[in-house]
Amino acid sequence: MTSLKSVNARTFHSEVVKSKRSFSSISGLLWSQSCTMIAPILEEIAGEMKGIVKFVKLNVDKNPQLTARFGVVPTPTLKIFHGGKGRRTFSAQHQSTASSTG
Repeated sequence: MTSLKSVNARTFHSEVVKSKRSFSSISGLLWSQSCTMIAPILEEIAGEMKGIVKFVKLNVDKNPQLTARFGVVPTPTLKIFHGGKGRRTFSAQHQSTASSTG
């Protein structure tokens, strides 16, 4: 099992937007039961997809500006980025096929 790399407001652009790979970003609360339940599954997938898909995590409590920018409500929220833009969003509340932000 691999550990998901944490990103924040300072590293998000270089790790996510400028990435050459398609990747997923899990956004959540470290103390949230839903986030702690999904984390091991995403870590396993990240290990299996290493070098193909990049997974990162974002602590929404510590990064409210990114949380607002990408509409991360509720948590956990899984966003798929490609070409520096958010392409799909999956959350407990809804699923979208395209993101107008990002």
